[in-house]
Amino acid sequence: MSFEPLLSATEPTGAIPPLERWHPALSGQMDLTIRADGHWVHEGTLIRRSSLVRLLSTLLRRESDGEHYLVSPVEKWHVMVEDCAFVVVDAEQHAGTWWLITNVGDRVALGESPRLQVTATPEGTPVPEVAVRFGLAARLGRNVFYRLVEEGEQRTVEGRAQLGLVSAGHWQPLGALEAS
Repeated sequence: MSFEPLLSATEPTGAIPPLERWHPALSGQMDLTIRADGHWVHEGTLIRRSSLVRLLSTLLRRESDGEHYLVSPVEKWHVMVEDCAFVVVDAEQHAGTWWLITNVGDRVALGESPRLQVTATPEGTPVPEVAVRFGLAARLGRNVFYRLVEEGEQRTVEGRAQLGLVSAGHWQPLGALEAS
């Protein structure tokens, strides 16, 4: 398996369209898969243009049925997402707040909302994710997860030992600790 770098160089440009106001009828299924590793594949071909992936990501939302759609004012296309729509590829701490950067250029400040939430990957591994926008989430990439683990501390939350960190004054869980 060849390694293709994630699109960590993608920077946000312009405003996110008002997807919450667009409600077109379903147009059909698009042969687009967002893989668990953060790569976008259209008709079997990896999309290599980070600017195109960024553009498409601004039209993506997850609806109440749990499915993902690319939406415009007049069209709505169902797309396949293997895990979370995005991957957190970097993290920065400024003035007590952790900022997470996704593979499509979104910057998310951890605080009361959004917060890290530990959920299972499709393989069943518990890994933190964070809400980004329009029902979409980003899974912590392995390198970011380990970096945050190094910064983490242990606390007992609801009677269970957890590893996590504080951002903007709010506990952000990284995972449960097993009793030894």
